[in-house]
Amino acid sequence: MSAPLVMGKGWEGLVRVPDEEEFARIPERSEGRNFGFDYYYPLVSRSRKIKEVYRIVKKVAKTDATVLICGETGTGKELIAGLIQFISHRAEKPFVRVNCAALPENLLESELFGHEKGAFTGALRTHIGKFEQANGGTIFLDEIGDMSLATQAKILRVLQEKSFERVGGLKTIYTDVRVISATNKDLMKEIAEGRFRLDLYYRLAVITIHLPPLRERREDIPLLAEYFRRRCCAEIKKNVPGFTEEAMRLMVNHWWPGNIRELRNMVERAVLIVDEGKLIGPNDLGMTGKDYFAAGGTDRRRDGSVVFTSDTLNLEEIEKRAILAALSRTDWVQKDAAKLLGISPRALNYKIAQFGITHPSWKKHV
Repeated sequence: MSAPLVMGKGWEGLVRVPDEEEFARIPERSEGRNFGFDYYYPLVSRSRKIKEVYRIVKKVAKTDATVLICGETGTGKELIAGLIQFISHRAEKPFVRVNCAALPENLLESELFGHEKGAFTGALRTHIGKFEQANGGTIFLDEIGDMSLATQAKILRVLQEKSFERVGGLKTIYTDVRVISATNKDLMKEIAEGRFRLDLYYRLAVITIHLPPLRERREDIPLLAEYFRRRCCAEIKKNVPGFTEEAMRLMVNHWWPGNIRELRNMVERAVLIVDEGKLIGPNDLGMTGKDYFAAGGTDRRRDGSVVFTSDTLNLEEIEKRAILAALSRTDWVQKDAAKLLGISPRALNYKIAQFGITHPSWKKHV
């Protein structure tokens, strides 16, 4: 029996939640490695953009070309880097990850290239850097756009000469490493403003892969949400059979500024808080009022809150209803309601007086 169809408001087409047979084709593990869905999800994606990404990945994985992966935070750049390594001829060799934004410049250089004993205060022993650790395999430089110009110059040398020296060392070390990098920044803008080297960009971007944000591949949201639900349910041994139609519609229509990472976190939270054996509903998703209404939320709420509805085109009435909904969701705390509405507390106070809105909890302030 196929899963139910869910209509997504504000975009074309029907979204079908994948059925048991479709998910059964997704291995949990592959060759003893915990890739599972993370490896296979491009194959079952309904997005043409993701299928194009996977087509490029399969081609470049067979080469040693440097790859630059671009995309917003949470789109799965590290996942794609790991996928390239996994299906390449370097698959049995090391895959070393470095977050270039997580370390200050002086520590990043030591982390990448290593240091000799006594090279600086605290260097009590020789440290093998990431480029040495990745010899024969792949190094993934995440958030490459946050790297300083000085470190960029040293990365450029490694790419050009396949060699480097440890910090405080004189011996030249040669390495055979494939470099995959990723960024959520516009590197051409960074180059124009003098924060990124053009010559390094051309070395890194022999192949460039652009990952679309989740809002540009909404047809995949039910598939991803269902996977995260099943994985979380299995991990905590809890029976949560699925999503209500409204909850799924809200997820499909949400803007997803945090992309797949945000979706995973939202679904995992919902599984944790929903009652055993119950479907995940709109309230379980934990959306803010602003996001709830923007995604097309209706007045079917379990908490009895006053909600905004749009059965009128009278602007004054719409404004009043929105204010009442915001006040209700924030327990009639005007400062919080103003923040939810995106206006100043002073502006909200003016509107409250204009519409004659009152509440018993305000009497003690009179």
